[in-house]
Amino acid sequence: MKTVKIGAKKKDGCEDLPLPKYATQGSSGMDLCADVEGEVTILPGEIKLISSGIYLSIPAGYEAEIRPRSGLALKHGVSLVNTPGTIDSDYRGLLSLIMINHGKDPFKIKRGDRIAQMVIKEVIRAEIVVKDSLDETVRASGGFGHTGK
Repeated sequence: MKTVKIGAKKKDGCEDLPLPKYATQGSSGMDLCADVEGEVTILPGEIKLISSGIYLSIPAGYEAEIRPRSGLALKHGVSLVNTPGTIDSDYRGLLSLIMINHGKDPFKIKRGDRIAQMVIKEVIRAEIVVKDSLDETVRASGGFGHTGK
């Protein structure tokens, strides 16, 4: 298994929050915790930006993908609006999560709650080349459920 070092800095006042870490030996994602004062409620249908309380230094050639926690989605209908979210290697701002409550009940987030997970991925850069024609495939331009006949 490949390992890459990710620099991290805690926001002032977040010394009590843990750094992202893997829950088990086989985990792909590291847990991100909520940097909220006391608790924050997200009403059904509401979107809120929730700080994780950390800044990252991701090396060139990598990105962090921010993903919802499956337990929050199943039990409460809570997810992330842009999923997966992408943290680029040149971003040095506060890592915050755009959360949404798809559930029927208000959802309370308490300081330090695990609210998302972060997966570190290698990035492959593409070069777009303009062509007069593209290669043929069986699917061609079929889309939006065309195979579900």
